[in-house]
Amino acid sequence: MSPTRQDQRAHCPGGSLSKDGEKRELVSRSVVETETLDQIFEECLPSFGSAYLRRIWTLLDDAVGAGMPMTLAVSGPVTVSGQHYTWLGPLLDTGWFCLVSTTDAVCYHDGHRALDSAKQHPFHEVAIFGDDGELRDERTIRVTDVGFDEDILLDQDRFIRAVLQQPEFQRKMTGPEFRYLLGRRYAAQERANGVREGLLALCARKEIPIFVGAPGDGSVFLNSVALWALREACGDAYAFELDIHGEVFESCAYHRWGLFESPTKALGTLILGGGVPKNFNLQPEPALGQVFGFKDIQGYLYDIQLTTAPVTDGSLSSCPPAEAVTWGKVDKDNYKRTTESMQIDYTIVMPFLVKALLDKRARFERWRERMGEQALFAKHPKARGYLRSTEGYRLYSLREDLVAKLMADVEREAKRLRSEASYPLADVGASKAPRAAKSAPGDSAKSKATQPASKPTARAAMPKATAERPDPRGARKATKRGNSKR
Repeated sequence: MSPTRQDQRAHCPGGSLSKDGEKRELVSRSVVETETLDQIFEECLPSFGSAYLRRIWTLLDDAVGAGMPMTLAVSGPVTVSGQHYTWLGPLLDTGWFCLVSTTDAVCYHDGHRALDSAKQHPFHEVAIFGDDGELRDERTIRVTDVGFDEDILLDQDRFIRAVLQQPEFQRKMTGPEFRYLLGRRYAAQERANGVREGLLALCARKEIPIFVGAPGDGSVFLNSVALWALREACGDAYAFELDIHGEVFESCAYHRWGLFESPTKALGTLILGGGVPKNFNLQPEPALGQVFGFKDIQGYLYDIQLTTAPVTDGSLSSCPPAEAVTWGKVDKDNYKRTTESMQIDYTIVMPFLVKALLDKRARFERWRERMGEQALFAKHPKARGYLRSTEGYRLYSLREDLVAKLMADVEREAKRLRSEASYPLADVGASKAPRAAKSAPGDSAKSKATQPASKPTARAAMPKATAERPDPRGARKATKRGNSKR
């Protein structure tokens, strides 16, 4: 790494200096002397790659202990693989996270285990480097090392289409509205079949908004396309529509809440993976500060990222918080002490990080019973953040009020916003024909004499109204089939 890239190496393993400017001692405690996971993270990971993990833990502990409202961006098949049961659900159930940014596929696969036929087609392990042709013959779908029967997908499609035709979906709505309603439907299905609570059902119960920045890239929306096509081709009744403008605006309203109305007047984010969930999660700041031009808009105070993408590949998935500072997405005054990016498969470490967080909260709960709350908070200030209400922030229930407040800001700044919506555009009219090369005298006449008379083309002979007849179906955008697995 070039020595000019000081921004990315000075603070990676926690920084070389303590708060008072002295060199930080390299702690190397024996694991035999520890009793808790957080002790291992803090005192038994002295250097190299493990120091990054120590830094990740330290920042998570600081953010939670500070009572920071956190957003979560998660990509990858966490629901089809069952990881929402093992660590993601328990993490969100703490009340520490105020919203989620993920993929359409995560929402789609979240419903599989609640289907009526799910017990007939259990999920199972498959070999990553096995015979995929044989799996195809067996009608087994593979997601890395997770396998399940193709009938699960077909049943899920039928379920989604049946849900989308229900009365509550027959209107235009934002993505968080849609996924809240879908989460309630999943919850009913889970109760009916005695299945554990899934991701969307949990978020609906806790009123955690779920955003999907690329809704067309997944099978929930593909099933909506099927119903839309029946409406267009056959006149079937179907009025569901996603309000993309409204969804982005709603995400900005929640960011505004975090900066100006939340208890901490700041936000933190945990980014697992990259891609669209990461970018959508980060874009409210440039939307509010750059595009709308509102004042006093700050990026995330805490930015904690786990990604497999190397920083050299140039992808958004790989870019560290330091780079996001240049876009205004992360707080420039604090990023060296409150941000970190670790190149790792997050599924390897998240179960242990979540367990350590939950164990620490449980320890604070025991101490509160023994010491009393005020004495505990005085001795362990972080306990206040850990023991905040598990009810959480319930931003979905505040959505109409928060959106209205942001809309009022737009109205106040309307004159300026209109003045900034102009630009000296180049003319897109017909361009001049390219100048022909000079020819020798007589060449033009000779050419005309030697060329046979051309027959009129069918289009040229066709009456103008017929030649320019529009497509009776109207101009419609083709729907690109996305990657429903990821």
